[in-house]
Amino acid sequence: MKQRSYRELIHLDTIKDRFDYLKLTGEVGADTFGSHRFLNQRFYASRQWHDIRKQIILRDSSCDLGVLDYEIHSRPVIHHINPITIEDIENENWEKLLDPDNLITTSYNTHNAIHYGNDNMLPKLPIERRPGDTCPWK
Repeated sequence: MKQRSYRELIHLDTIKDRFDYLKLTGEVGADTFGSHRFLNQRFYASRQWHDIRKQIILRDSSCDLGVLDYEIHSRPVIHHINPITIEDIENENWEKLLDPDNLITTSYNTHNAIHYGNDNMLPKLPIERRPGDTCPWK
């Protein structure tokens, strides 16, 4: 699998382009950490994770995939651009686990779309209204 990075991602302008860059081919219900789920839950409760999480949300202006027009109004999810493994956590591979170049802010729906869905799950910008666009006879 090709290594991806935040440095490459930020050169893509649209949320769709960034989604296509990050898209994984997982299936709902497929094992990720399975019986070792306690490992990633312990990691996500750590002080190191909470500190880097705050930094990433600030860096990305609390916007979905770091695209400024897509503000996240619920709890943001921090996505590992290159997925982490049981071995990464067991071996304390901090370079991968906590590397800002491997992290991006997403909404819950976008995070699920990256792992299991498609671009139909991405947020949509509101339709820009113009004077007269609601005129029923035009």
